Amino acid sequence: MNKSAINKPGMDKRACTHKLFQDGRRRILIIRPSAVGDIVMASPMIRALKEGFPGAWVGWLAMPAMADLLRGHPLLDGLIFWDKSMWRNLWIHRRFKDLARAVSSFRAEIRTHQFDLALDAQGLLRSRALAWATGATERLGFDSREPGRFLMRRIIDRGPSNRTMSSEYRHMMTQLGLAPERFPPELHVSPEDAALAAEKLQRAGISGPFALICPFTTRPQKHWIEERWADLSGQIGKAFGLPTVLLGGPSDHKSAERLTRTAQGAIRNLTGQTSLGQSMAVVRASDCVIGVDTGLTHMGTAFARPTVALFGATCPYLETERSTTVVLYHQKSCSPCKRRPTCANRFDCMAALTASEIMTALKKLLAKHQDTARPSPSSAMSTPSTAPAAKK
Repeated sequence: MNKSAINKPGMDKRACTHKLFQDGRRRILIIRPSAVGDIVMASPMIRALKEGFPGAWVGWLAMPAMADLLRGHPLLDGLIFWDKSMWRNLWIHRRFKDLARAVSSFRAEIRTHQFDLALDAQGLLRSRALAWATGATERLGFDSREPGRFLMRRIIDRGPSNRTMSSEYRHMMTQLGLAPERFPPELHVSPEDAALAAEKLQRAGISGPFALICPFTTRPQKHWIEERWADLSGQIGKAFGLPTVLLGGPSDHKSAERLTRTAQGAIRNLTGQTSLGQSMAVVRASDCVIGVDTGLTHMGTAFARPTVALFGATCPYLETERSTTVVLYHQKSCSPCKRRPTCANRFDCMAALTASEIMTALKKLLAKHQDTARPSPSSAMSTPSTAPAAKK
């Protein structure tokens, strides 16, 4: 965890009646430790809190691996890191005394910040425990079936199921008395990551415009049919003259190699070769993004790139505040099954999506947003990390 001096945050009287929220001393911590896509979708909370509570110090508690997503945000005052992997390792090896010391040390250090408000934007037992550990006067978090409700001062639902991107996080803001007019995801790339990403693209033979595909995620029921990616990449090359770049993590290496071979030169594979920050830079530099329900696809929306999102077993949103994003989703009687598919691994909802349908959506997006095309990776990546998110 890194320590930072904290200024003075705050809160609407409707949500909190403690004196600290009435005299201007406001210190707020967002707790959303993990999951790239979820952090991207929760990112609008930073701006909403800073604009809703002028002068507030707003921090974020995250796992160290998520640092690149947040550290460049110009409105975020500080990051607090929770090393979940280290705690888990101590537990697995039955080093309970060391674990107790680590927990005690973490709790003591985080309480030096004297938070007034902890926002549990995850709704799990561990995130509730982290909120409690802050010692914040007010602790507000999402409802769920997880235990630990007693650790929170106030539990809220996730709001109306309107299938709009980030709707649950916007709902949390309304429970604080805020009413943000716009709530798009917002990310910022460091100049260092931009430069390194440009170099890696150039080494892969990309020196101009390119399409980006993001086929990989954590669950097979969220994947599109693998062989169709190669066909799609070929069609993109013929229709738009764009080479296709493939992004993914180290664990996706074998699948990426197989997909690249099938594409017979239509795909440039950067899977496992970029850090999280560099991956953000590649997304920002792309001319279009096509991907499944994964963090990289959500980044396409955050950077206002022409994005076609393919959803099936999960459907976190159908609408965004970006006219640059189109969601393709064929709802079945079993949709969304989330973690419990009932189709004997056929994944009918994803199989229903065709390359032809994606190309139709992509042609409309690129025709509508020609001004968003990037002339080259290096020029696209030279934009300062503090630039405001693109507007609709």
